[in-house]
Parts: sequence; structure tokens; C-alpha cells
Amino acid sequence: MNIKIRPPKTKEEFADYYQLRWDILRKPWNEPRGSEKDELEEVADHIAAFDDNKIVGCGRLHFNNHEEAKIRFMAILDSYRNQGIGGIILEELIETARKKGARYIILDAREDAVNFYKKHGFKTIEEGHRLFGSIPHWKMTKDF
Repeated sequence: MNIKIRPPKTKEEFADYYQLRWDILRKPWNEPRGSEKDELEEVADHIAAFDDNKIVGCGRLHFNNHEEAKIRFMAILDSYRNQGIGGIILEELIETARKKGARYIILDAREDAVNFYKKHGFKTIEEGHRLFGSIPHWKMTKDF
């Protein structure tokens, strides 16, 4: 395994990046292609984990205002989980937010990911929405 963490650069890398997001975060709930993207893609910071040329993990950061950053679309292929890759992606996104002047980061964590984010200094604020009507989320934050 030869993992490198960096933004996707080429059209092909972005296609693979969005494919991974859809495969992990949308397809299992029969959500349509295109639901893995939103209107902030062009202004967001994208990070991916590459095993040689294969994208095995990803995450995204955007700003809601000059002090509040938000992390979304964190996903790791099942066969690459529990190897620290998600933590590296998360820390890269946190550092990007810090460098760009954020005072804090928010995110909506799926219930099964709450402990992962707590290990990285996030605190639970409140129960959040239910994605697709069935996936509980928790609003979380991390201050700088």
C-alpha cells in the first residue's frame, strides 16, 4: 500500500473522486447519480487518498462564512478503513480550514462516525437530521 493524500487534479481523478462519494455515500440508499455533489463543489477544497492511482478515500471542506468551515462527504473504501486514512484526510481538511482563517469547523456526522470525529477533537452539539429519512446524524463542532 502506497497511500498519498492530495487534492484530485485531473478530470479523470475528479470523476473517480465523485464516483467514490456516490458509491459509498449515496448508492447504498438508491440515491440518484448527481446526489453526491452540491452547488459548492467549485468553491470547496477537495482531498483524496490515493493508493497508487486508485482513490480510496475522500473529504471536502467549504466555508459557510469567513469564520465557519464545514466538512462534508467523508468516505473511505471498506477495505481501507481502520488504517488511519480517514484521520489523515480529516486532519488535512482541518489544517486547510485553519490556514484559511476559520475559527471553527462544523459537520454532520453519521451516527456510526461520531466516535471517529470525537477522537479528532470534535464535540457533539445536538442531534441532527436523518439523511434519506433513515440515517441519523449528529451536529458536531471543533473550535480553534
